[in-house]
Amino acid sequence: MSKPKQKTHRANQASAQNIRIAPRKARIVVDLVRNRPVEEALQILQFTPKKAAPLVANLIESAIHNVMNSEQLDWDTDDLYVAQAYVNEGPTLRRFMPRAQGRATRINKRTSQITVVLQPRV
Repeated sequence: MSKPKQKTHRANQASAQNIRIAPRKARIVVDLVRNRPVEEALQILQFTPKKAAPLVANLIESAIHNVMNSEQLDWDTDDLYVAQAYVNEGPTLRRFMPRAQGRATRINKRTSQITVVLQPRV
């Protein structure tokens, strides 16, 4: 007999889909805030001159609000840290650029799927 499945709640995370930034560039910013307290992560992102910095900051703030509004979780928002933060590749937009002698080359406009998971410090 198998164990009954536990219901997992997703109130401690936030994700953004199909963000128009290359995953390689977004991972640089996400690596800055992984395993850091939430307040410190937001301060780092405030002074990071990258396009992905405000996107990740909005995700962290959204995850904080998800924890605050959750009925299942009664965590103190001061004790939260960024437990997981990762960037996956989304669908690629393919565009073509004309080249010499009637040729065309493909331009890949990559998109990202960014996820941030918060946990309380123990």
